[in-house]
Amino acid sequence: MAAADSDRDPPSALCSEFLHFSAKDTASQWMAAADLQQEVYRHLSVYVPRILCLGPSGCSSREEQREEQREELACQLLLLAPLEWLLLGEEPAAGLALLQENNQPSPLCGHVFKVGEPTYSCRECAADPTCVLCMQCFLGSVHKDHRYRMTTSGGGGFCDCGDAEAWKKGPYCQKHTLTPNNRDTEEDPIAQLPADMVARSYNIFSIILRYAVDLLTWDQEDQLPAGLEPPEKGDTYYCMLFNDEVHTYEQVIYTLQKAVNCSQKEAVSFATTVDRDGRKSVRYGDFQFCEQSKSVIVRNTSRQSKPLRVQVMHSSVVAHQCFALKALSWLGQIIQYSDGLRRVLCQVGLQEGPEGENSSLVDRLMLNDSKMWKGARNIYHQLLMNSLLMDLKYKKIFAIQFAKSYERLQNDYVRDDHDREFSITDLSVQIFTVPSLARMLMVEENLMTTIIRTFVDHLRHRDLQGRFQFDRYTAQQAFKFGRVQSLIGDLKYVLISRPCEWSDELREKFLEGLDSFLELLKCMQGMDPVVRQVGQHIEMEPEWEAAFTLQMKLTHIISMIQEWCSTDERVLIDAYRRCLTALSHCHSGLPDGEQPISLSLAGHCVETFRYQVSQDKVSIHLPVCRLLAGLHVLLSRTEVASRFPEQLPLGELSPPLLIELPLRCLVLCAQVHAGMWRRNGFSLINQIYYYHNVKCRVEMFDKDVIMLQAGASMMDPNHFLMIVLSRFELFHIFSSADCRKRYREANKDVVQQNNTLIEEMLHLIIMVVGERYMAGVGQVEPFDEVRREIIHQLSIRPMAHSELVKALPENGNKETGLERVIDSVASFKKPGVTGRGLYELRPEWNKHFNLYFHHYSRADQSKAEEAQRKLRRQNGEDTALPPPVPPPLCPLFGSLVNLLQCDVLLAVEGAVLQWAVEPSGGGWTESMLQRVLHLVGMALLEEQQQLENSSGYDDVTFNYTSKITRPGEAPSTSGSVLALLESLQNAPHLEVHKDMITWILKMVANIKTIRERSSATSSITISQGQGPEETVRDKDKAERKRKAEMARLRREKIMAQMSEMQKHFINENKELFQQSLEELEASTSAAAEHSPPSLEMSSVSQVCVGPRRLGVAERRQLVTCILCQEEQEVKGHGRAMVLAAFVQRSTVLSKNRRRALPNAERHDPVFMHPDLSLGIHTASCGHIMHATCWQRYFEAVQLKEQRRQQRLRGHTSYDVENGEFLCPLCECLSNTVIPLLPHAHSPDHSVDHPSLEVWLKTTNQQIAALHSAHRKQSEDAAEGAEPPVPEGFRIDFTPLNPFSSSVSEMITTFSMSTYKVGLKVNPNEQDQRIPVLSWSTCAYTIQAIERLLMDEEKPLFGSLPCRQDDCLSSLTRFSSACWTAAPLTTVHTQFIRLFAALVPDLQVENTPCILDVDMFHLLVYSVLSYSSVHCLDQSGQTVVDSAHLHLLHLITVAHLVQILLTSTTEEVCMDQDGGESEEEELTCQLYNTLRTHLGSALPEVTSGWQLLRCVKAGVLPFLRAVALFFHYLNSTAPPADLLVAGPGQWEALCSYLGLPSNLLQLCQSQHTLLEPLIHRWCCHPGVRQTLQGSGVLVRFPRESNRLIDLPEDYSALINQASSFTCPRSGGDKSRAPTLCLVCGSMLCSQSYCCQTEVDGEDVGACTAHTFTCGAGLGLFLRVRESQVLFVAGKTKGCFYPPPYLDDYGETDQGLKRGNPLHLCADRYRKIERLWRQHGIAEVIGHAQEANQTLVAIDWQHL
Repeated sequence: MAAADSDRDPPSALCSEFLHFSAKDTASQWMAAADLQQEVYRHLSVYVPRILCLGPSGCSSREEQREEQREELACQLLLLAPLEWLLLGEEPAAGLALLQENNQPSPLCGHVFKVGEPTYSCRECAADPTCVLCMQCFLGSVHKDHRYRMTTSGGGGFCDCGDAEAWKKGPYCQKHTLTPNNRDTEEDPIAQLPADMVARSYNIFSIILRYAVDLLTWDQEDQLPAGLEPPEKGDTYYCMLFNDEVHTYEQVIYTLQKAVNCSQKEAVSFATTVDRDGRKSVRYGDFQFCEQSKSVIVRNTSRQSKPLRVQVMHSSVVAHQCFALKALSWLGQIIQYSDGLRRVLCQVGLQEGPEGENSSLVDRLMLNDSKMWKGARNIYHQLLMNSLLMDLKYKKIFAIQFAKSYERLQNDYVRDDHDREFSITDLSVQIFTVPSLARMLMVEENLMTTIIRTFVDHLRHRDLQGRFQFDRYTAQQAFKFGRVQSLIGDLKYVLISRPCEWSDELREKFLEGLDSFLELLKCMQGMDPVVRQVGQHIEMEPEWEAAFTLQMKLTHIISMIQEWCSTDERVLIDAYRRCLTALSHCHSGLPDGEQPISLSLAGHCVETFRYQVSQDKVSIHLPVCRLLAGLHVLLSRTEVASRFPEQLPLGELSPPLLIELPLRCLVLCAQVHAGMWRRNGFSLINQIYYYHNVKCRVEMFDKDVIMLQAGASMMDPNHFLMIVLSRFELFHIFSSADCRKRYREANKDVVQQNNTLIEEMLHLIIMVVGERYMAGVGQVEPFDEVRREIIHQLSIRPMAHSELVKALPENGNKETGLERVIDSVASFKKPGVTGRGLYELRPEWNKHFNLYFHHYSRADQSKAEEAQRKLRRQNGEDTALPPPVPPPLCPLFGSLVNLLQCDVLLAVEGAVLQWAVEPSGGGWTESMLQRVLHLVGMALLEEQQQLENSSGYDDVTFNYTSKITRPGEAPSTSGSVLALLESLQNAPHLEVHKDMITWILKMVANIKTIRERSSATSSITISQGQGPEETVRDKDKAERKRKAEMARLRREKIMAQMSEMQKHFINENKELFQQSLEELEASTSAAAEHSPPSLEMSSVSQVCVGPRRLGVAERRQLVTCILCQEEQEVKGHGRAMVLAAFVQRSTVLSKNRRRALPNAERHDPVFMHPDLSLGIHTASCGHIMHATCWQRYFEAVQLKEQRRQQRLRGHTSYDVENGEFLCPLCECLSNTVIPLLPHAHSPDHSVDHPSLEVWLKTTNQQIAALHSAHRKQSEDAAEGAEPPVPEGFRIDFTPLNPFSSSVSEMITTFSMSTYKVGLKVNPNEQDQRIPVLSWSTCAYTIQAIERLLMDEEKPLFGSLPCRQDDCLSSLTRFSSACWTAAPLTTVHTQFIRLFAALVPDLQVENTPCILDVDMFHLLVYSVLSYSSVHCLDQSGQTVVDSAHLHLLHLITVAHLVQILLTSTTEEVCMDQDGGESEEEELTCQLYNTLRTHLGSALPEVTSGWQLLRCVKAGVLPFLRAVALFFHYLNSTAPPADLLVAGPGQWEALCSYLGLPSNLLQLCQSQHTLLEPLIHRWCCHPGVRQTLQGSGVLVRFPRESNRLIDLPEDYSALINQASSFTCPRSGGDKSRAPTLCLVCGSMLCSQSYCCQTEVDGEDVGACTAHTFTCGAGLGLFLRVRESQVLFVAGKTKGCFYPPPYLDDYGETDQGLKRGNPLHLCADRYRKIERLWRQHGIAEVIGHAQEANQTLVAIDWQHL
């Protein structure tokens, strides 16, 4: 076959060699050769340049594909086959099968992920988040029933199934299990292979691998390595363009068009390939020719940045490089067959060459990585993953090599500009995350230190103190900084799993690593310092982001280092020492010259130095301090502190120094809150925000609080508080002689600032004493810590799962510990069709609420306070929010509680309470008082707990109650704290705090009782201890209950009085009320019936068409204009009133999406095909305006739009040029208006109505008369006899226009809109198709609404919302009048053509066959166009109604024939018992008539029952639509049976339409008339053709279209999308696969490769698809983003929540959280309803109005 194929190819010399070449012979020649390498090289040097790279790349993709296939084939036959023969010694296929059979595979899966493929990680069992499974392994593993995370791969990683170190449990799936025949990992797989094969494979692999490595690292452009020079060397070169990440697509495309004279399309294709493969030849020819292009490209791209890399390479070099890649892929395939061969390849690759270090082939590849192009890198990385990483022994050796070269590789990567995924450094994730390898590398290669040093080396910018300085970054440095961060990722991998056993070497190397890490932290300590701006605002916002980026990246590392330390006591003690040394080194840098000062307050004295945050430098970055705080907590948690106190340098700690820096930081935050740093701009605000933010707070804010706790626990509490007061710059306030008389500040701002500072300081003290939920500070577990976070988040409001996850800090494994805790404290509420699932806090946990929870922002705090008070009020409790009972402290922090009872704090509390007693001026605030009350409450709880837990009275050291009863010290002789509280209890201005003060006083009484009792009995039981408090509580409750009961009685009394007064009033004014009640009843009954009240009439069944129809009593229709608020009656001759409407093309009902859109110029819309492939739908929001008001409004919109365009070039959500506007009232998207017209006249019952026969005859005569009249006009000569004209029919009569000019104008306006939208053409009032399109939108809209009602099982009448009801009613009346705006002859012609489809007319050519006409459209068109013929009839006979009825009869019969012709009845043998009914007989009769006309084209059917069932089901939608149409046309009230869903619909429907309930009687009664018509319909040649399979056959009833079925599990969809390749760029993975929800096509969205041209504009695949599938409207699911995309036209679109929810009832747009997603049927139905209701455009309009960013998106490129 190869030969045959290549005969057509030009290089015929090759072909003869193809035929005579034998791979087997070549292999045996090589076998015999002395120097194998020389032989192979000679063969390659001859053949490679003759097979590969033979000229310019093909122009069309078809040619290119053929070329590729030819090359593949030739390579396989001429180059690779001899190698396979040589290796295997036999026929390759058989040899490889044998190898595979004898192979014992390792249990590793090793499947390498494609871009966008789903990967799964088990949250319970994975050793770390990088351990993932492919879909096949996942589905066969135990993890599918666990909590798992699903993500899409970026490509490049591989499946960890079978790797025991990656999983805590369940490492094997069903496919990869450890079985006895799996070999033991220690055994050498090479031993399984025959010895001669091993020797040959060594030889071949080393030759081929060396060949590939030489060529990929080759840097000469027209020379080749020795032994490979081609026999003859021509002047043929390639101009090769290489990829870089600096230039954009646009730049490259533009440059290529200039440089190589190609079209835009070719340039795009070149650019796409360069981006994908890393290089592409853009020109082929002699050296000069290529050089010229090169210079143009370099010149054009070197203006802003470095130029694109271009090389002119000899074709033979390019050919050998291409083959080198093929050879590497071949090696990768061969080793898949046998683990023995894999190991051989590993040995060859890692064997050191003669040059010594770094000379193995793998080393050469790695060290040249950044010089290679993307495609080459990808292929050799893939080979490394398939070989070295799959063989555990060699993975170790490779890891050591990798670590040795680590620094060089990283430096290359930082200089390179390709993404990390294309760099060899990306393999670190495969090596460093294996715990055993990571430890080995740490010990043997000192990996931890290497990584940190390499990192620090790259950040060279320092200030004079050696700290990092990020402020003056150039773009180049910023780019580099971004790349250097990958090193931190590597460090995280190394530390991700902490060791259980430590060896001495590991300790040594870890501590060495810690030293270099401390060096890094020392460079960060104090970076980005700030000084308060006074006077003028800061000029330049300083750079702050880089420092925080660094901090965020290091957060996990710092936490992990602490975790490592916690697992070994020796390491912990050593680490603590080193950290302390580092900190004292940092402190030595503090300027010591600050003058010492001495502070005294409340009888205590402390020495400190003068420092003011508001004047001196202060920095928010203190990582060394914070690391020490973390280690200090670990000493307490692991109890090392209490067991080995002698080993710890606790004596060296100077507590005032420890607290100094964190305290400054917290004071800085307080001052920023107090507004003292406003002039420092946003950068400081942002820093403070991140300092508290969940991403950073664990290693920033939290650790600062801990450091203060550590310092306070080692100091005299009075001294601690005095230093705090001094740093808060508040000391002067509390130390003045009489601090209780708050001294007056003249400056109001300063008073306010100081008030805030006092609040912040009190808050800080609350935190220092009260924040104990950290294992090591308080006696708690991590579980309690997470639980407390959740309780406080849910105290703000019920939250969704994702919000809770965001509010909790993640650890290095991306876990927050939320799952274990959440169900114990909260209950879950499922979401409805919108919204999301919420967790609500269970009421029993409310008692744990702490108003001063340290992670609340101010907004959170006030929301939580409000919510809690409201809750307590609802439950009838008091609104006090006392502090919760705290957990006990650990011994190391035990002395913290003394802060609560120290003199300084009592003095501060006393002062604040005193200010509150005498509230004059702004000297205090309520929140200050609230914080003091909280502190008092904390102290009382502490005392109560100590009393309850103590064995005797003597060991209670805490006696707060006795201290607060002491009066103040000598200078201020005011009352004690307790006395002050008692005097505040009933202060009128403190109503809010009354409950809290009451609670405090109760607690004091309670503690007194306990103390008294214990001093009497010295042993107490806890239950009695609660007695007094309980009794007080009970009394309180009883009191509340009594009050509530009284309030209820009072309410009831008032209600009774009101109702009495009402009755009295009604009796007084009896007549008036009687009258209005009667009127009310009458109007409701009229509304229900719409019928005149006479009884005889209402007993008659209601008919809506034909002479017996009931007219309406002449109802006046009054409406109000929404713009000018005037009321007006709707009249044909009055001012026009209009309804805002939106007309759009629609394919929602289409049964044939493959039909191309009609050509607007030539399309003839008179007959609608039953596949309804394209309709025009009209919708309205139901708001009415005067036509003149609307015109004024629309002109204003146009004007505004013109002005806006001149100012800014954005889009709006509506397109004024296409006549779009937003409804002035509801902002609903509209593009036209429907005129309101009066109701139809009542029928004239005095006229006798002609029978069908008479009417047909008359109509035929009228048509003949019209024909001859038209001929006369065209030929100006009377020819032959004139046809007889029926009496009173005047052809030359011009009827009066029944409408005023303003109404006529509006009729034209709406007709034009439907014409313009329906055909997508420019307005042209002369076009004859205008009336047809107006009728068409009426028919289509009714059909669409009938389908909706049917699908939702709603009754036909009475269930439509009024906006749709108004819309249909106006639309139908408009359609009946729109012929008045068109030339009469046009409408006549239309009617003649329509009528000819029913009653064949020889003078009308090409009438369609009956199967190609939608009967409902035909009916609507015929009924509406008949008026134009009837208006010429001046005989005074108004036969319009009978004409309507006759048309309905005729068309119903035609529809029955249509249904029978297309019916498919499966023969079922459950025929009814007994005789056939009349209906069934008639059905069979009709069917047999059709068979006589058509013969074999129709199958024989014997069961009349089945045919009848078919007919009834088929005709029902038609009848329902007809009923709607005539109901609105003639304004006839519907019968009661049709206002409810249920049985009896068929009979009611038939009688309402004036049809017999047995429809087949229509055929029977007019048999003689109809027989010839049916015969003619069947004899149309089109019928037989369609039935025999040419053309589209539509069966009735047409099923409603649905959106496609989506899989229940979202990962099935991701998997489907990951195997979807872009249809245009040969087999490339699509980056944004997008699924059309209407037809199920998968598209390659948002990419250059799939852009096509629509109306002269380039659009993306989705937009292009909407024009073929949805007439410009599309619903898509973006699979990788998990979001629904709505597109309308080219400029409009919006995103919509997807129908997939996780277990917590939330969507996951962007797949960021990775929870498993499942289809929510209700939400998908909601999207389907939107589509069926034609509401998509409206949703887009509203979305774009609400969110301006949506307007700016280029939707057409998606």
